[in-house]
Amino acid sequence: MRNHHPDNERIKRRYFDHLRHARCLSDASIDPVAQAISRFEAYTGHRDFKRFHIEQAKGFKRALAEQLNLRTREPLSKATLHSIVTALKAFFQWLSREPGYRSRLNYSDAEYFNLSEKETRIAKARRQQAVPSLEQILHLVQSMPTRTAIERRDQALIAFTFVSGARDRAIASMKLKHVNIEESRISRMRAR
Repeated sequence: MRNHHPDNERIKRRYFDHLRHARCLSDASIDPVAQAISRFEAYTGHRDFKRFHIEQAKGFKRALAEQLNLRTREPLSKATLHSIVTALKAFFQWLSREPGYRSRLNYSDAEYFNLSEKETRIAKARRQQAVPSLEQILHLVQSMPTRTAIERRDQALIAFTFVSGARDRAIASMKLKHVNIEESRISRMRAR
């Protein structure tokens, strides 16, 4: 059994280039799309995308629903299923408009990658996350040891994170020039 199809590899490269330059997605956003397409290819035995049929989409969704998360050994979450099938739906819709595929794929066939309305609601549901209260954060900051410079730095980082509301990755890449103490503000950092 083959592990790739040359025509598929070429069209995937064009699609990823489209996502990167036309849709302006980062490599971190493109990686899950590539993984979703690879999962589908593995399911179909790396058949040529030109031979796509709606039964493949139906079967893939059934097989995906039976897969387990490698880490937790639980079934894949509805959010994971939704992101995978959404990526595939977008890919096949794009593919149906590409030369060499237009006559073989119908734009509407990609709809077979949709989850049920109930599964989609579950996948998109907002989950409440427990966060520490103001009193708990103040208690933490006040009870931290401050004997060494490292301990004082750690205390300052916790306090700064709380006061600024900035994400940990933003704080890790922040420079002193981004913080204006006199005006009590943080200058806006550009996303990379």
